[in-house]
Amino acid sequence: MQYVWPILLLIGSNLFMTVAWYGHLKFTTWPLWLVILGSWGIALFEYVLQVPANRLGSQVFSLTQLKVMQEAITLIVFVGFAWVVFGEIPNWRTGLAVLLVLAAVAIVPRKGENAEQEPKVEQVQPQENPPATN
Repeated sequence: MQYVWPILLLIGSNLFMTVAWYGHLKFTTWPLWLVILGSWGIALFEYVLQVPANRLGSQVFSLTQLKVMQEAITLIVFVGFAWVVFGEIPNWRTGLAVLLVLAAVAIVPRKGENAEQEPKVEQVQPQENPPATN
């Protein structure tokens, strides 16, 4: 479950984020200040899920892996949202874009895979009889 919870929290977070960022486009007659306040209110719930997702996720995923996974989830949630709410039917290019982002998730280094090793430093042993200087 330690791998599943961060993903579920990221999905929930992205649902709120997508509604906050794009949902107001359905209400174009509302004043801008009102949709900004509404978006901020919705975004609060995004952060309530995003922060623990990153906290838990960083324990089992590399930060790069976590970020790339976040972007993949964002894209998938957005494509579904745009289709359901705005009627933007995904086409083959959308599918290809999603597959390429999912490929990035698959190839990004896992936690600990690209950990830098300690650089090898040769220790110079002092000479017992240093040469005389004139």
